[in-house]
Amino acid sequence: MKVAIIDDEKKARRLLTILITENCFQITEIREAENLPAGVRLINDFQPDIVFLDIEMPGYSGIQILDFFNPSQINFELVFTTAYSQYAIKAFELNAIDYLLKPLRPDQVVQAIKKVEEKIGQSQLSKRLEELKNSLQSPQVSKVAFPLSDGILFVAFDEIILLSAERMYTKVFTQNDGEFIVSKPLKFFLENLEHVKTFYKPHRSYLINLQYLKKYVSKDGGYIVMDNNEMVSVSKEKKKELFEILQGN
Repeated sequence: MKVAIIDDEKKARRLLTILITENCFQITEIREAENLPAGVRLINDFQPDIVFLDIEMPGYSGIQILDFFNPSQINFELVFTTAYSQYAIKAFELNAIDYLLKPLRPDQVVQAIKKVEEKIGQSQLSKRLEELKNSLQSPQVSKVAFPLSDGILFVAFDEIILLSAERMYTKVFTQNDGEFIVSKPLKFFLENLEHVKTFYKPHRSYLINLQYLKKYVSKDGGYIVMDNNEMVSVSKEKKKELFEILQGN
């Protein structure tokens, strides 16, 4: 496998090269570029499998890589290197874009390359990048990227009815795309969606969109029925809080 590193800081390029060389033996060749235009030329000539791309560079932001390629030309996987804020990190995660936080560590690099290897050839990278670009330009992220066996499905927040835990997987129920299972635990989505006002966790195994709440049933310990007729448990400690939220609505 071949790697291209695009970063305006020579020390950062050198460090990443060392970390990859010493820890990732499946990488056979590494080349570097100091800015995005040079990086684009490198990608076209070198045809790397993985591109490590700094976001904040003089002249062009790494996000602008889409401006230089047609979707059909993107046959590599991408890992951003960044010192961005937590808000931006949520944007990366929700759009299924891999990233490394600076300062870089060996274990980060090894894990990133392992994740990328699994995605090569089925990643829909151009679509994920377009969603990420829109997310970073808007005041709030509004879609989630769900990894499926045949690619990535982007679903708007207000189309998600509920998510339920299925051990280390999550079952997703949507308004327009039906239901499906993704290979991420519910905890991942809790961390990224609980800040969205319409989402609520009535039970450790569920995250619901209050917009689709149909009714609350008090018998059998109490449970919620959603618009799609899925029944959702409500834990004892959450009942009072849930009633307060509903009355506030």
